[in-house]
Amino acid sequence: MSTTYQLAAGGAGEHRTLIITLFSVFVAATLAITIWAGRQTKDATDFYAGGRGFTGFQNGLAISGDYMSAASFLGIAGAIALAGYDGFLYSIGFLVAWLVALLLVAEPLRNSGRFTMGDVLAYRMRQRPVRTAAGVSTIVVSIFYLLAQMVGAGALVALLLGITGEAGKNLIVVFVGVVMILYVTIGGMKGTTWVQIVKAVLLIIGTLLITILVLNKFHWNVSSLLGAAAENSGQGAAFLEPGLKYGLTATSKIDFISLGIALVLGTAGLPHILIRFYTVPTAKTARKSVNWAIGIIGGFYLMTIALGFGAAALIKPEVIKASNAAGNTAAPLLAQEIGGGADSTGGAILLAVISAVAFATILAVVAGLTLASSSSFAHDLYANVIRRGKATEKEEVGAARISAIAIGAVAIGLGIFAGKLNVAGLVALAFAVAASANLPTLLYSLFWKRFTTQGALWSIYGGLASSVLLVLFSPVVSGKETSMFPGVDFHWFPLENPGLISIPLGFLLGWLGTLISKEEPDTKKFAELEVRSMTGFGAH
Repeated sequence: MSTTYQLAAGGAGEHRTLIITLFSVFVAATLAITIWAGRQTKDATDFYAGGRGFTGFQNGLAISGDYMSAASFLGIAGAIALAGYDGFLYSIGFLVAWLVALLLVAEPLRNSGRFTMGDVLAYRMRQRPVRTAAGVSTIVVSIFYLLAQMVGAGALVALLLGITGEAGKNLIVVFVGVVMILYVTIGGMKGTTWVQIVKAVLLIIGTLLITILVLNKFHWNVSSLLGAAAENSGQGAAFLEPGLKYGLTATSKIDFISLGIALVLGTAGLPHILIRFYTVPTAKTARKSVNWAIGIIGGFYLMTIALGFGAAALIKPEVIKASNAAGNTAAPLLAQEIGGGADSTGGAILLAVISAVAFATILAVVAGLTLASSSSFAHDLYANVIRRGKATEKEEVGAARISAIAIGAVAIGLGIFAGKLNVAGLVALAFAVAASANLPTLLYSLFWKRFTTQGALWSIYGGLASSVLLVLFSPVVSGKETSMFPGVDFHWFPLENPGLISIPLGFLLGWLGTLISKEEPDTKKFAELEVRSMTGFGAH
């Protein structure tokens, strides 16, 4: 443990001021942007959709900023550093997922709704039950995802400032929660989008810098980088082959299939990604922004190879695990090592820069998530269910701000409990819940004429309940050293990711609920929705 503390504190001890200064500069700059954007937020369209004034490129950057979360940056680098080839499979899943979002969801969604996923469903279903379900689902998925970011923030800042006590880590989680609440309540979508854009640019520059330095160290020879990683990992050739993490038992192989399905289908159901399509003026711009996002995200995931295998080649796995059991601090440790080591000024500067970028990443993503869930609460639950459409825009935006504070408080509370879990694993759970509850309902609603309100409710609540229930009784919560409650064991579901069971169940329940429903589907409304979703005619 002493080595780690030196790594954490050696770089941070004498240069801690530099790290805190960089953090402070980023937080201050983004809060200034937020206050500026807040002054320009006049109505609900500004608060929820940034006035629909962003270009394809700006929204593409913001989508990338929303998507390249702490899981991508910290979790995947750690997964590759500790599990080699099997860790890299996260990168592939996260990237391929965008094709589903591009081909099936981006354009129809932009044309069909105003601010939230609930708008699309309520267009041809009974308003109140469907909006209630959409609101509940959005909040649950966002909280799962928020949890991952909070854990990432705690691990990262603790490493930087040499904090080993639990109380210190908990204070960091509280700080992140407070800043994200400020972003959302003051800046709305406009402020949050600019924070995402700034963060995406910083993340790409930071990752590119480390990639260049790693490749340069190995004389631009990828083969010698991989060879050094395999040797240093202690696993030999097995490190570069499938099976280190997911091939040991039949259960782990099935778990991998479950994870893959959740990653590929989850993106198209993530609320904080879906609401980004409403920030552009037309469906064509929505499609263009997804194309930009695919390019930016694709480049970033290619660079995670250099981050993960670079960490594996230059830092012993015991050191990474001692710093953080799930490997979430591999990228900052690599930055320190490649900059010249724990006691060098170069190492300290690079560690500070990369960690500030990772911290920026966390703050931007939590703001996007909080905005998605508070928008859904205010627009779907408060304005259309509780107030039955009679709320004024001012009251609706006020409700969104209050719910942002409440959701932030819940995320802080849960973040304190989940400190030992791998961030990429936690995000995969959020993907599974999104793919089980939101995706089936969205696709059926947009493309199946007979789909009814009962089908939508069965699909959302069934997918949501099954995925959350299976997670509660899985090794993620109890029964393992890295579980949320390591001391107890009440798990009976063997897989860590519920996607394999809950996603098909979500689709099946939507179909079954519709089939045995007594209500007649509104075919006239469906015809209107079909024209609108495909052409944009009548879109807001």
